[in-house]
Amino acid sequence: MDTMRDRFIATTSRLLDEDPRLALVLAEISRDGFERAERAHPHRVVNVGIREQLLVGAGAGMALTGLRPIVHTFASFLVERPFEQVKLDFGHQGVGGVLVSAGASYDWPAGGFTHMAPGDVALLDTLDGWTVHVPGHPDEAETLLREAAAGDDRVYVRLSLQSNERARPVGGAGAFTTVREGKGGVVIAVGPMLDSVLAATEGLDATVLYATTVRPFDGDGLRRAVGERPAADVVIVEPYLAGTSTAAANDALAALPHRILGLGVAREELRRYGQMDEHLTAHGLDPRGLRQRIGDFLGH
Repeated sequence: MDTMRDRFIATTSRLLDEDPRLALVLAEISRDGFERAERAHPHRVVNVGIREQLLVGAGAGMALTGLRPIVHTFASFLVERPFEQVKLDFGHQGVGGVLVSAGASYDWPAGGFTHMAPGDVALLDTLDGWTVHVPGHPDEAETLLREAAAGDDRVYVRLSLQSNERARPVGGAGAFTTVREGKGGVVIAVGPMLDSVLAATEGLDATVLYATTVRPFDGDGLRRAVGERPAADVVIVEPYLAGTSTAAANDALAALPHRILGLGVAREELRRYGQMDEHLTAHGLDPRGLRQRIGDFLGH
């Protein structure tokens, strides 16, 4: 199976052929994959070098001219390093674009903490008007990317090497999908965490919801999953900073007594970088770690 990043390169290359409104802005990362597209569309495929503030600023400038920019690099260089440009050049100027990241929270541990971005979604959460997609499979990434490219708003697509075994239906309104129904608590699995959550909750009397669009947060979907329960126990498992979506879930359940457990990447920096699977285990995001924490919270 190809990776989400592979699929992004192939899909974006085709979209550039199909839609003259689209432009692509790079900062060296993934440039090799776009050699053909760069030759075919030299005025709409721009590599700014290792200058991430310029990367975002150039994309916003293209948006001001009427183009639909797709802006791409590692998440730490796309959201964290040029955050002021994301805030001002896109948000303050009121223009749209598609930010597509690679690297996620710890896809390339050998690159060190400079190449990790567990706080990217939480940081974007401080801004208004951003849609945030977290696909869990390359097919989902393609669907969400095509949808984002066809729009006019501000969209962040977070790609990862971590992937679920099979794709699920995504797109449209971004509603949470019910994967498993139970009478106990509700567990929301975000993007590539779904397979681990399903393994961890096997045999538990819990409803599992799948989310690939986390902003806007599907509060209606969460309330439907809770149903007529007099109180709600909710676990949110995210592949980035733990607790990123707990405030949104709290708001959705404001009229109902509830408890929420936010699981994800801890704030502690792991300085023995190891491999991606080792980071999952260290943060308790492998099936065994999730089973223990979800089971303890739900009383199983």
